[in-house]
Amino acid sequence: MILVDTTILAYAVGTDHHLREPCRLLLEGVRDGRVRACTTVEVVQEFAHVRARRRPRPEAAARAREYALGFSPLIRPDEDDLSHGLDIFAATASLGPFDAVLAAVALRRRWALASADRSFDDVGGLRHLNPSSPTFAGALAASG
Repeated sequence: MILVDTTILAYAVGTDHHLREPCRLLLEGVRDGRVRACTTVEVVQEFAHVRARRRPRPEAAARAREYALGFSPLIRPDEDDLSHGLDIFAATASLGPFDAVLAAVALRRRWALASADRSFDDVGGLRHLNPSSPTFAGALAASG
């Protein structure tokens, strides 16, 4: 299973960027049933926030709803995820608390985490799938 971060969602629908196609590849794989992936309520919320900076709020909300539906059921981090995430946050200067909790969700479930944020490389034991990596497409194929 792959846990999907906000960066994947944002790049997939963003303007022309070298990460757009690999991110779209992941989402297409999920849609077609070739890739097993999920995301959290908080990731969808953060996507709506980021998207609304450059697009009208109704469009951002509509796209966020599409993601929520496509990744349903959404993962809901629990208190143990929060506690482990705060430990990661305290030990990893490159990660904010949101990303540290996301890393904890993936680690506790033994899932990979797909994100363009290189800070996830600093989390010991985390299998980070970065769309800028030449092995990204192969990792997606292996996850199905």
